Amino acid sequence: MLGGSPRATRRTPWCGVLSVMSRALAAICAAAVATGVLAAPASASAQHHPQPQRGVRLIGERIVPHALTYQGTTVGGLSGIDRDPFTGGYVFISDDRSALQPARFYTARVDVSANGIGDVQFTGTHPFLRPDGKTYPPLATGDGTTVDPEDIRVDPWSGNYTWSQEGERRPEVLIDPSIRNTRRDGTFVNELPLPANLKMTPGRGPQQNLVLEGLTYAAAGTLVVSAVEGPLLQDGPNATPDHGALSRIVVQTRSGHQLAQYAYPQEPVFARPVPATGAASNGVPAIVAVDPVDPTRFLVVERAFVQGVGNKVRVYEVDTRGATNVANRDLVDPTGVRPVTKRLLVDLADLHLSTVDNIEGITWGPRLSTGERSLLLVSDDNFSTTQVTQLVALGVRL
Repeated sequence: MLGGSPRATRRTPWCGVLSVMSRALAAICAAAVATGVLAAPASASAQHHPQPQRGVRLIGERIVPHALTYQGTTVGGLSGIDRDPFTGGYVFISDDRSALQPARFYTARVDVSANGIGDVQFTGTHPFLRPDGKTYPPLATGDGTTVDPEDIRVDPWSGNYTWSQEGERRPEVLIDPSIRNTRRDGTFVNELPLPANLKMTPGRGPQQNLVLEGLTYAAAGTLVVSAVEGPLLQDGPNATPDHGALSRIVVQTRSGHQLAQYAYPQEPVFARPVPATGAASNGVPAIVAVDPVDPTRFLVVERAFVQGVGNKVRVYEVDTRGATNVANRDLVDPTGVRPVTKRLLVDLADLHLSTVDNIEGITWGPRLSTGERSLLLVSDDNFSTTQVTQLVALGVRL
């Protein structure tokens, strides 16, 4: 366990707020969504107009050496990051599907100040364990228990880790995605129930590799909010250079009871591929609450890749207030649906980074001496020599 007992090492200034307000917030948030306070009339417009905000600057970036070996594992595929409020350190999840080593997570120290970002110093790693205490097997075993890890958060109440995985969709196999809780040594705790439309069925549900990429706690830990990377099969086509797409933000209580789903309007793909038959995609790989006690405002990462052109990564500030609850409807015909509102916070292309790679994780870091909040993003190198594991630190004034 990193940093000893969570109860002994808790240091965040809002922990007192959690202990006093958490149960009241849970009741308030559930009632607000259930009674439609946070939902819009069915006739509301589906238009959105993302406008850029000021107040974001680059603090610095760090590149983790490719194929770094740490405690017998290959560091890479880092697709989620969270700052640990109990220790001040960070936790990363690797999306290795037990192909190189068992599916796992890492802990690390990273010094971030108003003037720069230090090296990533790994402090531990553990495999995720199944309920039977065994590690998750590779997909090739065919036993149906393989996982595709994507995002990880520290539970602000217990100090355990909550993590999402995408499951699998292939002609010969359907494995549901999941949100699971594990102790700090990787021991399985429990699994949250998922809404029916997020489960894999032959003609409906999530697409392959476009499922639960983003995960965050909100409302002082009373809500678990997840982001589906792309449209469900019943929600229409993926984004292209000619049109955007509708994916989903899912709001549940920490026990898994669903409160709402909201349509998230993805931007069109930013360029056409070279050659014209090449790949071009956009999707949502990460989400984080703007404020730990707010149930409605989030930062959402949109990450696009265009063959022959490269990556584009944008971060949007999103508000679910007034959005239509679409939990019980398909989005292939979005008539009458009002999606969440969004405003561009930053386009990483404007920051003069050494490269803009496959950003898949986002978390708030420490508050800075300048009054700014630090925001960290991490890229997934896909264990490829042509990509990098990049940690980017920003200073943000919202």
